[in-house]
Amino acid sequence: MPIESGSCASARQAKQKRKSHSLSIRRTNSSEQERAGLQRDMLEGQDSKLPSSVRNTLLELFGQIEREFENLYIENLELRREIDTLNERLAAEGQTIDGAELSKGQLKTKASHSTSQLSQKLKTTYKASTSKIVSSFKTTTSRAICQLVKEYVGHRDGIWDVSVAKTQPVVLGTASADHTALLWSIETGKCLAKYVGHVGSVNSIKFHPTEQVALTASGDQTAHIWRYIVQLPTPQPTADCNQMSGEDEVEFSDKDEPDGDGDGSSDCPTVRAPLTSLKSHQGVVIAADWLVGGKQAVTASWDRTANLYDVETSELVHSLTGHDQELTHCCTHPTQRLVVTSSRDTTFRLWDFRDPSIHSVNVFQGHTDTVTSAVFTVGDNVVSGSDDRTVKVWDLKNMRSPIATIRTDSAVNRINVCVGQRIIALPHDNRQVRLFDMSGVRLARLPRSNRQGHRRMVCCTAWSEDHPICNLFTCGFDRQAIGWNINIPALLQEK
Repeated sequence: MPIESGSCASARQAKQKRKSHSLSIRRTNSSEQERAGLQRDMLEGQDSKLPSSVRNTLLELFGQIEREFENLYIENLELRREIDTLNERLAAEGQTIDGAELSKGQLKTKASHSTSQLSQKLKTTYKASTSKIVSSFKTTTSRAICQLVKEYVGHRDGIWDVSVAKTQPVVLGTASADHTALLWSIETGKCLAKYVGHVGSVNSIKFHPTEQVALTASGDQTAHIWRYIVQLPTPQPTADCNQMSGEDEVEFSDKDEPDGDGDGSSDCPTVRAPLTSLKSHQGVVIAADWLVGGKQAVTASWDRTANLYDVETSELVHSLTGHDQELTHCCTHPTQRLVVTSSRDTTFRLWDFRDPSIHSVNVFQGHTDTVTSAVFTVGDNVVSGSDDRTVKVWDLKNMRSPIATIRTDSAVNRINVCVGQRIIALPHDNRQVRLFDMSGVRLARLPRSNRQGHRRMVCCTAWSEDHPICNLFTCGFDRQAIGWNINIPALLQEK
């Protein structure tokens, strides 16, 4: 009987391996759908509180994991066969070349060298294949530095809104359910002025673009325009603040809430009457803002309308109707005569006043619950937040669908966008504040611990891009506002 040479035997073995591998892959592919169906049937027969969409997503993920490890197992078997074949070939070649049987030590050296190379290849292949699976489960690590700089305590009830003056002196304004609005020194945390002209909750505060004038909206169905004169105190050395990354959190109870009765605003100057009172609404005025130039103001009310006023005469210029339920917020464009209003009817509307003769309106639909706020950002983008736990970024030229969607674990309140760095600050009902970029990537979460952070619902955020000490402010129903220094490395933003 003829005897096969070593090269022929190796070729036949390689051919058999390729054939068995292709059969294994065909069997794997043909049975994937059957396994998926069987897994779904098994899960459907089990009692689970998970929504069906979540369960389907989990099934797909575990199916991916199973397929990856099955492929790794097949590759492992092939590599083992290659190791055995090379060992046999080394032994045969050693006898042919030397004409005599090689010593066991020489064969062991050659075989171990070949085996170590293949073992390294196997480890590399395994690491590369599994890293794709592991990376999908990793939480984004944040190198953002979020440092608490100052706490502003003096209100006797929850704070609904926070805003930063656009002119010198740069002060912080807060609007509270205690019927007052307070102005603060950002550096020292001292109250500089108190406005007491409203007889209802003060729901928002906005500063005039060029003058020392504030606009406040109230539950007394009015919006007030009032002038303030403040003198900034000499900054004192700030206490040492713990620098924390944006992912640290320690839970604590509401009993640690700041005591607003220790009123830091009792000795500050008081403004008792407005320059102008805007009266046309039949319900709570929930928000107000200045149009570009500061000669007109817009208000949003629970009577389902938004009103545009002439500031100098207090006359109603336009009544903006169309929302089906109460309005929750209004915002104006920084450089154009555009207004966006949000509502409990799950929509927000864009009102265009650039042409004095007509004004157009566009309706944005995409949320499934109350739209708590919608704000302008750079270019032609609007960012909206909702009680449906999502934040959406929209292009004004395409109203049909958002260009980015951020999904969170809690209702989102009044958001604010840092125009320069294109960062969205999200205040939540669950006391968290998260930072995202415009593409929906999470950059940081403001720290909460026994010593810092909000203890109850966070109502609003406001950026101050030019301030050297604090560039983000938050306020909440724990009766305090907080100034933060946020440092987002450029490399992290690019990612």
